[in-house]
Amino acid sequence: MDDHQKNNPPRTMPPRTMPIQSATFSNPVNAEIRRAAATGIYDIRGGGAKRRVPHFDDLLFLGASMSRYPLEGYREKCETSVTLGSRFAKKPIHLDIPITVAGMSFGALSGPAKEALGRGATMAGTSTTTGDGGMTEEERGHSEKLIYQYLPSRYGMNPDDLRRADAIEVVVGQGAKPGGGGMLLGQKISDRVADMRDLPPGIDQRSACRHPDWTGPDDLEIKILELREITGWEKPIYVKVGGARPYFDTTLAVKAGADVVVVDGMQGGTAATQDVFIENVGQPTLACIRPAVKALQDLGMHREVQLIVSGGVRSGADVAKALALGADAVSIGSAAMIAIGDNDPRWEDDYNALGTTAGAYDDWHEGNDPAGITTQDPALMARLDPVEGGRRLRNYLKVMALEAQTIARACGKNHVHNLEPEDLCALTIEAAAMAGVPLAGTSWIPGSGSF
Repeated sequence: MDDHQKNNPPRTMPPRTMPIQSATFSNPVNAEIRRAAATGIYDIRGGGAKRRVPHFDDLLFLGASMSRYPLEGYREKCETSVTLGSRFAKKPIHLDIPITVAGMSFGALSGPAKEALGRGATMAGTSTTTGDGGMTEEERGHSEKLIYQYLPSRYGMNPDDLRRADAIEVVVGQGAKPGGGGMLLGQKISDRVADMRDLPPGIDQRSACRHPDWTGPDDLEIKILELREITGWEKPIYVKVGGARPYFDTTLAVKAGADVVVVDGMQGGTAATQDVFIENVGQPTLACIRPAVKALQDLGMHREVQLIVSGGVRSGADVAKALALGADAVSIGSAAMIAIGDNDPRWEDDYNALGTTAGAYDDWHEGNDPAGITTQDPALMARLDPVEGGRRLRNYLKVMALEAQTIARACGKNHVHNLEPEDLCALTIEAAAMAGVPLAGTSWIPGSGSF
């Protein structure tokens, strides 16, 4: 070895590391770019937002100890009943539990699925909702309390069904697509669906994004009066808005004469819309509750006009947290579908054949749902037993109510509606700011200016 080699030993290369995936151009993002480039059309799917946003999981109840006294679960009552629509209606809705079933249309859902929802809601002592597409005999016949949705499309709408309903919900917006209309592709428009909606079978349907006969709150007031006249002032009138500007939308709904306001956050599901809509329009449900409550409080109408919150409600803990923040009730859609059999692993082979897996299936617009819930295919519909589906939904609703009661008792409350923001703290600064409750371990509410 010469002097040069001694003074300049060979250098070893550092170990090669794996390339790092871009957070901006991730694999799912790249896949969507390639899909768009190949097809030239936007992606359509069902369900709600899949991105992680602040939600009820970011809140905790403080419970009772020395400064508060809990209730004994086996000896002291904790009530769960709620009355909706008592502002103007002659016949308000009385529910045993503060959990309702949201509007999901016949067309998007099968007839057996609508029947199962009606059966389960009735056995649990609560209401279900028609959705777009009109009132089916399966749902009306098995729903003790049925809310009729009045949407821009007017599909299936007639005065007789308005009178047959127990309340009317004027849908201005939906959490999955505030500012967007409905969508039902041709493969799900069977002869029966076409007849109910006065559409040609097999042709794609897109609903308007706004009502054709009014453009603002003054016109809405006239429409609400018209609906009251048609129904003899008996039926409560709900107004449903997507979670975009909850303070102003709630204020305008109340001024227009609503008995009940429904606020639907971005985790709320849909049968079908653009993926870009679902993930990028609206606000998280958690961010919508306190502004809506403040609007009611500023008008002196909190509890006189009831507030229903929907969008990603899954458990009794979620129910209790929504009530503690000021809601009167919650509404469930995606969770109710799961309860009756949606995305059931027993159909895993069929989900795999569709290029997906149980728990991730969201192509409800295609009409190939292996569980028989979001389809009009007779062979697939036969897989869903509406009696068993109703029983499962009843059990699920019962468990949610019991969980909410358990939490309320632990906070020393003899009614779930006595829960309040003081019973909550937040795990993150974002959730604390949205919910208007202190960050855990502090007295600080972000944005309040005090610590």
